[in-house]
Amino acid sequence: MPRSFAYSVIAVFFVVIFGAPACAAQSPADEEAADDTDDGAVADALAGLEKRAGFLDLYIDPKGARVVALLPAPDAAGVSLRAIHAARLTAGLGSNPIGLDRGWGDAGKIVRFRRMGARVFAEVENHRYRASADNAAEKRAVDQSFADSVIWSGAIEAEGADGRLVVDLSTLLTADVLGLAQRLDEGGAGFSRDPDRSAPEAASALVFPDNVEIDATLTFASAKPGPQVRATAAAPTAVTLRVHHTFARLPAPGYRPRLADPRVGVLSLGVYDYSAPLAREVPRALAIRHRLQRKDPADPQSPAAEPIVFYVDPGAPAAIRDALVEGASWWADAFKAAGWPDGFRVEILPEDAHPLDIRYNVIQWVHRQTRGWSYGGGIIDPRTGEMIKGHVILGSQRVRQDRMIFEGLAGAGNSGSGRADDPVELSLARIRQLSAHEVAHALGFGHNFAASINDRASVADYPAPHVVATPEGGLDFSNAYAAGIGRWDVVTVKWLYGDYPPETEREDLDRVVKEAREAGLLFIADQHGRGLGEAHAYASVWDNGADPVAELENVLAVRRIALDAFDVDRLAPGRPVAALRRVFAPVYLYHRYQLAAAAKFVGGLTFSYGKAGADAPAVAVVPAADQRRALDVILGALSPDALDVSERVLALMEPETDTNFFHAQPREALAERAGAAFDLFAAAETASDLVFAALLHPARAERLVQFKARDPDALGLEEVLIAADAAVFARSGGGLRAAAINRAVQARYVAALLALHDGARSHGVRAAARAHLAMLRERFGGGLIGRGFSGPDAAAGRAELYAQIDNALSRPAPPIAPTLNGPDAPPGSPIGATLSIAEDCWHCD
Repeated sequence: MPRSFAYSVIAVFFVVIFGAPACAAQSPADEEAADDTDDGAVADALAGLEKRAGFLDLYIDPKGARVVALLPAPDAAGVSLRAIHAARLTAGLGSNPIGLDRGWGDAGKIVRFRRMGARVFAEVENHRYRASADNAAEKRAVDQSFADSVIWSGAIEAEGADGRLVVDLSTLLTADVLGLAQRLDEGGAGFSRDPDRSAPEAASALVFPDNVEIDATLTFASAKPGPQVRATAAAPTAVTLRVHHTFARLPAPGYRPRLADPRVGVLSLGVYDYSAPLAREVPRALAIRHRLQRKDPADPQSPAAEPIVFYVDPGAPAAIRDALVEGASWWADAFKAAGWPDGFRVEILPEDAHPLDIRYNVIQWVHRQTRGWSYGGGIIDPRTGEMIKGHVILGSQRVRQDRMIFEGLAGAGNSGSGRADDPVELSLARIRQLSAHEVAHALGFGHNFAASINDRASVADYPAPHVVATPEGGLDFSNAYAAGIGRWDVVTVKWLYGDYPPETEREDLDRVVKEAREAGLLFIADQHGRGLGEAHAYASVWDNGADPVAELENVLAVRRIALDAFDVDRLAPGRPVAALRRVFAPVYLYHRYQLAAAAKFVGGLTFSYGKAGADAPAVAVVPAADQRRALDVILGALSPDALDVSERVLALMEPETDTNFFHAQPREALAERAGAAFDLFAAAETASDLVFAALLHPARAERLVQFKARDPDALGLEEVLIAADAAVFARSGGGLRAAAINRAVQARYVAALLALHDGARSHGVRAAARAHLAMLRERFGGGLIGRGFSGPDAAAGRAELYAQIDNALSRPAPPIAPTLNGPDAPPGSPIGATLSIAEDCWHCD
């Protein structure tokens, strides 16, 4: 539990743990001691209501679904109360693309309840813009320059002789503070909240000395709900969600903010300090972290006053729950290394605790109709960046997708064997890693997408299973996932949670970074590692190995071994054979992420993040020999031998049926254009598109042109196109089947080249693409079948490509699309990423 409140919270904590009723109303004796009936106006307003006294005194009417608050007397400015307010979903929609998950919500804000005449306003304070100087006029100047937000107002129902105010909070609790109607609006569905079907869950109110927790039921209605709502809601025209509200005491003094450092990759809260001297920038980044202090601040060996405790959702199945506990517990080793031997631990959430109670850091097990991302974030103090509640959302479908992939590689028969290639055990290993990964974000750590080159140095990377092709033609799964915290994770805990004297803190933090760099550890953040066209040669997602190109060769070998061995044993007995198509897709595209990682050598850079006065800049282009090596291996993935599938495997591919009301065409299967027949050519086109999307990415093309201009020996865009041309239009020696696959690849190459030409952002890239297209047009229009074409359909294929290129180069404005779009690759990363990222999800997996 974070040390976010006064010490009186500790007593409440023990009440919850040891089983006393956490939400019990006061006893009759307590009622008399805290009686408000001596004030006539207040007594009349509260008559018949049940009192629950605490941080905010509530009076509830469980039968009437009313929640009334007795607010403190306002101060001279009219402010009655200031509190942390957060809203999250106790019960969600279950649709990954829409993203309204159980546990999803905001990161918290400070709300002040201010009297305005006969009403009380709830105003969100704007702490992004501030003045740190001890000058009231300077602070007022900043406050008046940027808008606050009034999110609710309610009538004052009674005023006590002592100035206390009786206000009905019911309409605040049922307001759409999370913008749920907008998120439900698929394609103009027009959802709106129905006040007649929305009410606070008055009986759910939990009132403690430093926080109040209460749910409300909100119903959103629409006459034309979208497909995701239809797929998940019981009655799609009426979507009922349960919103949880937290009102908590502002954190006690004593927390010391720490400025973020881009060299470490901690999550940060961006603020603007207009008191900054002219020699310093106005924007500042405050590191997001939990409060971790010693019982005796004067003793550097003193134990933690309040350790950071994460609680695992008891609603997770037993094997998964144990894996979640084990993976999250890895962080204890990093805290021990940082001088906090008792600073972190993991427990099971008590059965009577609300998972959204702000006092608990929670790892929540969440169900959706389809698989999707998991998230780590929480509730923070917007003034300081202090993490008050860490919250992790783990999607339950992810582990089943992992199990299916391992069944595709090793077979389903090994499930439950306990061997290294047991798909269930491998999936649980992934769950352990995922638990540690998302807890990393809830602790304040960002991704490190270069950790894989340092022998998987961080759980905050996206890990691909490290399966190795053996010389004997088998697959070695013994080191599929790392176990335990990584070396980089220890560095980040030392930096973010290390207990350093204020007078030497900056030097101590710089020393942590310096030692990490001297150890060869590399950190590269999201914006330079996630995207396909990013420049850093060693930062990618779902990759492995210190040498991405050598690992791509291994991954291609693993893929070929798995494809050659693919059989009905990839399914558990009793499953429909048609499900093989779903299992086949991730095996056929098994190389997709390592291919993207290797492609970053082509037109790639190496760099790290420096700080002036401390680090020497070192931006370097990847050596040309390494770029050319990568290009050769990548283009090898386009050969018919790499893209073909045996007739034996094709004979297994029964079409799916629309039984049990599921769609006949799963969204994660390979594209089909041939009816019930498995579409081998669509599969080959999909795999070849992965190559061309990586090699001919517009940003990569721009770098290739520029690097060639700076160094005549560098790999340039023209050389890449010549090499691709040779690989794609080389004569195929495998007969009609290979020739047909090769023609499919050729068509996708021409489409990619035309897209590069049309989307070029500079003269150099457009000129290079146009020159190569002109060369191809001349070749295809020469009257002969020409190089790279064979088979009975060769002439027709040549004529079609000629027409596409001629149309593109000769067309008048406005341009028309010269080619058909190729088939989309089925999702590999969790699907629905754009819409499902929560506002507080600084990072996810």
